[in-house]
Amino acid sequence: MTHHHVVEARDPVVSVRNLRVSFGRDTDAVPRVRGVDFDIHAGECLAIVGESGSGKSVTARSLIGLTGQYAQVSADTLTLQGRDLRGNSASQWRKVRGAEIGYVLQDALVSLDPLRTIGREIDDALRLHTDQSARERRTKVLGLLRDVGIPEPEQRIRQRSGELSGGLRQRALIASALAHNPPLLVADEPTTALDATVQKQILTLLDKLQDNGTALLLISHDLAVVSHMADRIAVMRDGEFVESGPARQVLENPQHDYTKKLLQAVPTGRPRGTALSATSVTISPRQHRSIAARRIETGSERREPGPVLVGERLRKVYRNPDGSERVAVDGVSFALEAGTTLGIVGESGSGKTTVARMALGLVQPDAGEVSFMGRPWSSLPEKRRRPHRRRIAAIYQDPLGSFDPQWTVGGILTDALVDAQALSKAERREEVVQLLETVGLSPDIAGRNPLRLSGGQRQRVAIARALASGPDVIICDEPVSALDVSIQAQVLDLLDELQREFALSYLFISHDLGVVQHVSDELLVMANGAVVEAGTAQQIFENPTQEYTKRLLSAAPRLESTSVKGLS
Repeated sequence: MTHHHVVEARDPVVSVRNLRVSFGRDTDAVPRVRGVDFDIHAGECLAIVGESGSGKSVTARSLIGLTGQYAQVSADTLTLQGRDLRGNSASQWRKVRGAEIGYVLQDALVSLDPLRTIGREIDDALRLHTDQSARERRTKVLGLLRDVGIPEPEQRIRQRSGELSGGLRQRALIASALAHNPPLLVADEPTTALDATVQKQILTLLDKLQDNGTALLLISHDLAVVSHMADRIAVMRDGEFVESGPARQVLENPQHDYTKKLLQAVPTGRPRGTALSATSVTISPRQHRSIAARRIETGSERREPGPVLVGERLRKVYRNPDGSERVAVDGVSFALEAGTTLGIVGESGSGKTTVARMALGLVQPDAGEVSFMGRPWSSLPEKRRRPHRRRIAAIYQDPLGSFDPQWTVGGILTDALVDAQALSKAERREEVVQLLETVGLSPDIAGRNPLRLSGGQRQRVAIARALASGPDVIICDEPVSALDVSIQAQVLDLLDELQREFALSYLFISHDLGVVQHVSDELLVMANGAVVEAGTAQQIFENPTQEYTKRLLSAAPRLESTSVKGLS
């Protein structure tokens, strides 16, 4: 996308001065947005970039009157096409939303109704705001579905959101947001949960809308995405813009330390082993001795030459409720060498998580075999696997789901220790403190419940728990996909540091190509349950041989100054 949207010097579509939003009652009100200013002109994209809690979504919602009943919103100026939006009543906001400002929000709050077909959903938006006949509306709905790249719109118009994939659902949402050709579209993280190829289609669609004169407010934490879309970027932190300006200037010549930190944290194209965050965790000799001792107890130090974990021609078939079969994994083989990382990349439904579960011994392959340390693993009865289970640990995308909600962090880690029973209370406490220090957390977190931790802290507790058993292999299933970019950077750096320190082997599963490229030595590319391409990560990223891999790689957003609009 090399063109620059031409913006004449006319009045902005939306103008905001000194926007302030706080939550709660009078004196206890907590400020979330502290005085931000921006204009967006027709055909222009302003991206507000920030991490969780920065206030970026609250800013977006204040433009459509959806900040919620406990929000106090004030502004010196808040206009849409010259009309003052301050003091809008609930019914006035309803008229603005959809008709004059289209919005695609990340959460389900205002998303598609599961009980209605998507045709009906979009048709309602038209019926409420226009006097077109049913036939005119149907033609318009089909046109919208086509515009947003939904294949076979005549069939899709009759389907409910639950029958659509994530990518199609997101497109249907955008189609409904565009039903009235609103002058402004607010898109809050519109591609966060999507695979690279679908994400690229959505971004291309948004780009086309700008060409047609729509003003776009894009909210994102992903600088790579923003670099392709935005004409101007505002970097938000703690409710304020710490830096804003033309996209090229912000990306190529950032002024604020926070912006520099966000840019450094983007893993795409950063060589294996280079640090992504400035704050690295250093492992003390004492912690090193503690973890090394734990691995000797579990026999993790004694190893035969050859790969530590091998999968041979694995196959897994699931039965659908209607009796038909779905082949989840078909003939997949892999070998994980000691002290290295094998990345498995693939889009949703490619079978990568099923492979992880077979490697962990949680799912029985229908054919093929997983072996661990040169011995059978998947074919063993569970009671013979159990004594060796501690040697293969796992870190999941959502650690909360795998923690017992009644336990404190200390309890979770104590439970994972190898010989907790043989240790005195003081020794156990000491082990827990060392584990927390190893992952860069303070000892007082031991007393807290995981629900009270941030996403980044929870993910570190999950890593500490994986280390507690002194494993050889850690299976990482989308371990950073739910994290902000700077926290993601710290977690990836930590995994790298631990691998070097303890010769750990990782099976690393992700749909994020930038992350996989940064962490992997070897790589498997999966699609529809099969391995499409395998080799060293460098070889595949630099010279993919398969069409599917080429398409996947070209779809991945990269943070390149040459891709910024108006360049290259």
